[in-house]
Amino acid sequence: MGLGENIARDGFITTKLEAVVTWAQRNSLWPMPMGISCCAIEMMAFGGPRSDSSRFGSERFSFSPRQADLMIVAGTVTYKMSWVVKKIWDQMPDPKWCIAMGVCASAGGMFRSYPVVQGIDQFLPVDAYVAGCPPRPENLMKALLYIQEKVANSKPVLANFGKDTGAVKRSDIIRV
Repeated sequence: MGLGENIARDGFITTKLEAVVTWAQRNSLWPMPMGISCCAIEMMAFGGPRSDSSRFGSERFSFSPRQADLMIVAGTVTYKMSWVVKKIWDQMPDPKWCIAMGVCASAGGMFRSYPVVQGIDQFLPVDAYVAGCPPRPENLMKALLYIQEKVANSKPVLANFGKDTGAVKRSDIIRV
């Protein structure tokens, strides 16, 4: 018996608070786009009508880290820029997830050289990797579905009490 039948028959449903919070977090991921390179064009296509990211509750791209819970790093990250990306990540409230979109964000890509970070997993905890140069919007959609399943299988964080979301020291991130 589905949710609709229960509401129509009884007029209410009973469930746990954790189940409601997990359902809400799963179906309303607000991505923080870090469109650094050409992968950002495909990320914009993901938000368009053909891919229709609103089906998954992710149509609202958030440009404020304090209102986002999913960071999509799309493109090449240099060592000089990595501390800024890490600082933005640290300002996002828990729970938060990260997608490395494209070969450049995953392993340096065609810009693989000494000033380029060889994968953002060196300074961010990456939850999903999207392959391609640039990857198709469908691949980003698969990564989003993977993140939604990860959210559904995790215990929800109901509050962010006492979490320090301050600045990150530059010396902690840049390699010398």
